[in-house]
Amino acid sequence: SRRQRQMCIRDSDYTKEDLPQTRWQLFWEMLRVRFSGLIRLNLIYAVAWLPAIFVIGRGLLLWYAGLANLVDAQMQVEAGEITAEALAGLTQSYTQGMSAIIMQTLLLLVPCLTLTGPFTTGVAYVTRNWARDEHAFVWSDFIDTVKGNWKYGLLTGFITGLMPLLMYVCVTFYGEMASTNVLFMIPQVICIVIGVLWLCSLMYVYPQIVTYKLNYRNVVRNSLIMTIGRLPMTVGLKLLSLLPWAIAALISLFTPYMQYAMLGLAAYYIVIGFSLSRFVGASYSNAVFDRYINPNIEGVQVGRGLYNAEDEEDDEDDGAQAGE
Repeated sequence: SRRQRQMCIRDSDYTKEDLPQTRWQLFWEMLRVRFSGLIRLNLIYAVAWLPAIFVIGRGLLLWYAGLANLVDAQMQVEAGEITAEALAGLTQSYTQGMSAIIMQTLLLLVPCLTLTGPFTTGVAYVTRNWARDEHAFVWSDFIDTVKGNWKYGLLTGFITGLMPLLMYVCVTFYGEMASTNVLFMIPQVICIVIGVLWLCSLMYVYPQIVTYKLNYRNVVRNSLIMTIGRLPMTVGLKLLSLLPWAIAALISLFTPYMQYAMLGLAAYYIVIGFSLSRFVGASYSNAVFDRYINPNIEGVQVGRGLYNAEDEEDDEDDGAQAGE
């Protein structure tokens, strides 16, 4: 803890400059110290994600197989083996098949993501503590938090799993309607905005569940307010978490190694991807809570894990009083 580190400074050759004085310094120091712990935590958490990984991987492989067949058909047209009319029929079949695959994948993801919700509360608690330089056991604290917050976690997971499905249905439906009336683009955009806001707000939902005693309505309300209030940074961190997906997509589109890209993506998330993303989110949400929530709660410490000159002055005063 911060107090223990300050005591170590007085008993060693370290100076106060060695303590993290900014959120950025604290993040990198804790990432270095807790990196192996994040791997262990991720290996536990990844078990809950295996059904979702399987469903997503299956959908991507079916999409890739359909795309490969369509490319082969185009090459056959150029070689004169099939007619352009046959290619048009295959293209239409491919489009319909992809719509069915997407819908099936999103439907299967609802129970899969619902399952991850309670376990995400456990990861949120451990990474929250580590991000502010506090102790947490990988297994026992993880399990205890899951047991104590499984209801809110399950509800959050269900909404998260339902959101992509609702977005796809609404965007598809209103997109078809917009072809005849441009005003239908308005509800289409609204659906997209609501879905994006919810996915971004998850950065604050789970940490609030494990940190404060709030009803679920207030958890969601506070999360949406903080998401909107810190929108650029929140969206930026969410996009950063999608960087592995972007790399895998580029490899799949521009090289013939899609299978290896998908295997690499799955390996990344199984080894450290989930917990690392949660750790980054916890580091930022701790700072946001210190700005918007903690100062309004009596007795709550602000800036945990950071060097605070007031604490050092208090320690000196305590030492002086003890000397007297």
